[in-house]
Amino acid sequence: MRNLVFMVVLTLVMYLVPNTADAQFWGAKSPRPIDTPKDSLKKGEFTWAPEISPKGPVLVTVSLDEQMAYTYRNGALIGISTISTGKKGHETPTGVFHTMMKDANHHSSKYNNASMPYTQKFTQYGIALHAGGLPGYPSSHGCVHLPSEYARMLFNETPLGMTVVVTNQVQFPEAVDHPAFLSPVMVDGKQQVHERLSSTEKYRWTPEKSTDGPVTMLMSRTDKRMVVMRNGVEIGRTKIEIANEKDSIGTIIYVAQAKSSASGTTPIQNLQWISQDLKDVHYGSGKYNDPKQQLSRIKIPDEFLQNIQPLLVEGTTMMVTDAPILRKTTGKDVGVLSSHPGT
Repeated sequence: MRNLVFMVVLTLVMYLVPNTADAQFWGAKSPRPIDTPKDSLKKGEFTWAPEISPKGPVLVTVSLDEQMAYTYRNGALIGISTISTGKKGHETPTGVFHTMMKDANHHSSKYNNASMPYTQKFTQYGIALHAGGLPGYPSSHGCVHLPSEYARMLFNETPLGMTVVVTNQVQFPEAVDHPAFLSPVMVDGKQQVHERLSSTEKYRWTPEKSTDGPVTMLMSRTDKRMVVMRNGVEIGRTKIEIANEKDSIGTIIYVAQAKSSASGTTPIQNLQWISQDLKDVHYGSGKYNDPKQQLSRIKIPDEFLQNIQPLLVEGTTMMVTDAPILRKTTGKDVGVLSSHPGT
């Protein structure tokens, strides 16, 4: 009987603890101090100090030009890591994504069952953050390779559905007040169907299609539309008005974070937004000044704002872009905007 109990316990341990014994260990075994200049980090090195900001939404920014990844929580930088991204012919797609799968002991279904420890997948076609080789230059088949210890710690600290930004030129996030156009209101891999609004519809609201999970709001100057998605499923769409609609806004991502609680404030008033300007995504003219101020040009129907108000919570992601977002470019990915929209 004791042997049987021992075997059951051993089986449970083997099941619950990630088996990474078959995986090579890449990079440094421990972080350098958080104030280490990023330019002094050698390949495989990283910084990590999650205690700086122990709670709040997480944003990971991958800089392809620098071959660096930056991790922010509640707007504070808690880690920087050297990385290796997709090599020529297998480039890592740029854009804004949510993680849709986590697996500490993942193995590739494409590349000979290769070990991919601490995988956090952020596209439907398999692109992920995970521990991997770090030669000091792009070498992967599209994934973002991290040092093994950094990948482990990031995996343990981050929730499913966190925001991942992949960009050529990193633009550091900054805290901003509630975007002006909101002020009037105080995962199966199949092709997503995006129905256009009819000539008689001002907006559409179907939250029952996906009732919980990460929410992304996407606004397009080109299409004059706002689309609301939850878990990659469209739950709402509306026409919007944009003053001087031919003038570029650029591409800006926002992630909502909670302010320090204050009595008498509404949930919306208790939010602050971490803003990141993706200047390397050139869908408009790219000639714009202080795009955050230009957001006052956008007007959303009051009825639609009343519907989205309860969704504006810590961790909500929002993007404003010059890019078209209607059926011709909106794909099956949870990614909000991708350089590979048709894949």
